[in-house]
Amino acid sequence: MESHHLPFAEIIIIRADIAEVIINEGIELDIFMVKQYHEFLLAHLKIPFSLLINKINAYTYTFDAQLELATLTEINTMAVVTYNNSASTITQYLASLPRKVNWHMSQFTNRNEALSWLEQQQNVTNNLGATKC
Repeated sequence: MESHHLPFAEIIIIRADIAEVIINEGIELDIFMVKQYHEFLLAHLKIPFSLLINKINAYTYTFDAQLELATLTEINTMAVVTYNNSASTITQYLASLPRKVNWHMSQFTNRNEALSWLEQQQNVTNNLGATKC
């Protein structure tokens, strides 16, 4: 596993096509941060990739960031780990927003369960891609 630090987040490459994202405590994620985050993912992960969003810290989003967040077509699926009702509610709200790319996401309260589910989802996608060749 490799850990990378952006000014507002830590991104841990779990495997070539899966990354864990931990936004720093107290950050207000804006559109420029989202674009930097997306560029990082595209540069460092094998496509299609999946994300483990670990909401261990409290942070907020600008409205533009909410609409642009995780709209890359290269994202296969996301597992979001929430540790309290507030984070869970915010995640449900974000998932409900109309955006140009719909999210394929599940929410968990346990990181290990989230990672296991994410790996299964990613492996299914990789196997489907292999049979199409």
